[in-house]
Amino acid sequence: MTDRRTFVCVGVAFLGLGSSRIQSQTPRLRRIGFLGNASPATAAVQVESFRQGLRDLGWIEGRNVTIEDRWADGNPDRLAPLADDLVRSGVDILVVSGTPAMRAAKQTTTTTPIVFVLLANPVVLGLVPSLARPGGNMTGVASQFEELITKQMQLLKELLPRLSRVALLHHPESMQSILTAAEVAARGLGIAVQKLGVTREAEFESAFKAARSGRADAVHVLPSPFLGARRARLIELADRYRLPAFYELRIFVQDGGLISYGPSIDDMWRRSASYVDRILKGARPGDLAIERASKFELVINLKTAGALGLAVPQSILQRADELIRSS
Repeated sequence: MTDRRTFVCVGVAFLGLGSSRIQSQTPRLRRIGFLGNASPATAAVQVESFRQGLRDLGWIEGRNVTIEDRWADGNPDRLAPLADDLVRSGVDILVVSGTPAMRAAKQTTTTTPIVFVLLANPVVLGLVPSLARPGGNMTGVASQFEELITKQMQLLKELLPRLSRVALLHHPESMQSILTAAEVAARGLGIAVQKLGVTREAEFESAFKAARSGRADAVHVLPSPFLGARRARLIELADRYRLPAFYELRIFVQDGGLISYGPSIDDMWRRSASYVDRILKGARPGDLAIERASKFELVINLKTAGALGLAVPQSILQRADELIRSS
């Protein structure tokens, strides 16, 4: 009888041990907090690029990872409370895009890892001390507008040989260094500058009226999550006031804008997933060097060019990465 009790007890203990091992082998569902500047609709392509990057690395939503998103709908004032909400919920990592979101995240936490996608230099912004060793809890993928603006102005001049005056449309969240770089690049090509600052969407039309009355030959929309979230309105006004407009990102041109030259934001989002992967596997964000954008694209909307009566030079057409014939 004693032997039987011993056998049963050992068997129960063995089964319990087996159950414990099975539970220990079940991966913990990791939680990614995604802080978006715009809305799910306007940022759908970029979010899908990020998700695809995660899938390529074996992170499958619902199986070993979950993404909890919060959206500011283009309102910078909402970013700080949304970042705080995600951090308080206990996410393992915070993923953000754009300077305002980065600042909000940085002010919210010094411990939760932060991965960013940024169209500016985070060192110039004062967010990290170095690209090679960012330190702290932030790292990611960044572009440097200051190095792109000269090329953008050259393309605009090539597209519009008689260009003599350009309006620079900017939002306060854009760095002063970006505005300065744009001014220097334009004047270096003999192009006069008209600076048009906007803080609210209600000011967009007044800005385009000012550009038209100021005899600007074109508008250059400077990088801004606020402006990007409202690109449909900007594109509509450029069309109505018949002003050729230059943008940094392909998505503007896909939505009906005239021309863009800049980093592939989709590629940057895919690459950001590798940072999430390494951090979730134990790497410290401050030890991961910030990567710079490596894929750039020139995109032209031929339908929009036709509506403006522009004949795009062959020299530009031959270099374009994508020609859009409908919008």
